[in-house]
Amino acid sequence: MSLYGRIFLLNAAVLVLAAGLLLGPVTVSTPVLLGEAVVVLCGLVLMLVLNAVLLRVGLAPLGRLGRAMATADLRRPGTRPEVTGRGEIADLTAAFNAMLDRLETERATSSGRVLTAQEAERQRIARELHDEVGQTLTAVLLQLKHAAGHAPGELREDLRQAQETTRASLEEIRRIARRLRPGVLEELGLHSALRSLAGELSTSRLRVTTHLAPGTVPLDPATELVVYRVAQEGLTNAARHSGAGHVELRLGPAPGGGTRLLVRDDGRGTGGAAEGAGIGGMRERALLVGAELRVGPGEAGGTEVRLDLPARRATAPAPVPAAAPGGVPVPVPSLPPSPPPSSSPAPTPGHER
Repeated sequence: MSLYGRIFLLNAAVLVLAAGLLLGPVTVSTPVLLGEAVVVLCGLVLMLVLNAVLLRVGLAPLGRLGRAMATADLRRPGTRPEVTGRGEIADLTAAFNAMLDRLETERATSSGRVLTAQEAERQRIARELHDEVGQTLTAVLLQLKHAAGHAPGELREDLRQAQETTRASLEEIRRIARRLRPGVLEELGLHSALRSLAGELSTSRLRVTTHLAPGTVPLDPATELVVYRVAQEGLTNAARHSGAGHVELRLGPAPGGGTRLLVRDDGRGTGGAAEGAGIGGMRERALLVGAELRVGPGEAGGTEVRLDLPARRATAPAPVPAAAPGGVPVPVPSLPPSPPPSSSPAPTPGHER
């Protein structure tokens, strides 16, 4: 039955009840007696209550649809309101579900293009830093060394300090280039890339330990890149914002199947901070490979970043690399279908500033 028909029948039922009362034995005198006024008021209240109850029952599906619209989040796909009954409300719910499917597909496609272009730009900048800035600093370092060998004694120490500053800048440029373009991921694999990343972020104030389970199911290149970038963002956040002294990086089988990446620190926790661009980027990458990302407080305090990859991603064929500017291949993340609804708790804000 249509929404119009439901409301019409509900109001008609109330009006029929009112007409029945008027045609019944109830009479009203002039002036109105107290007992008659009480009867009329009770009948009016009864009709209003009955009308309110029937309308609430009839419009309940519309209220459920409104709540589903208010809570819809494209970053957590898969949740759909149930289509019940027939008529305009059922058609509206089905149309809303179809719109969500289309929006999630379009969002995944556009996010994939953005992240692919971002990786291409990272590689271009890394190549320019290494080839242009790195070579220039190397030439400056050689010139300073030559000048220090022929300079008077009072200037030699200053030139050597300039050499050390230039050498430190050159090492920093190389480190930035390595982080922008994880060549070790392409050359030696995911485990070696994660160990190298943990070694780069380990300092005297922050100890990073890795637990990489041997025999992990192989992942396709696009998924490996997502795992590496999520681990990189999680470790960077822990080093910059958490005040932690120890960070644990784990990669291994997930309890329910698939693969799990876990970055856990012993810092101050999230503290109710709003999610920043870094965590938003992690969520976008997780959606591209059909993974589930949770960022929130750990069981023993601190912050925990958990990425669960479904088992079906482990045997997915490797996508064809797209050509980046300058001819450098860039892995193109494949676009999975919308994952099923998840019963896991909603993620809490991370500590990205």
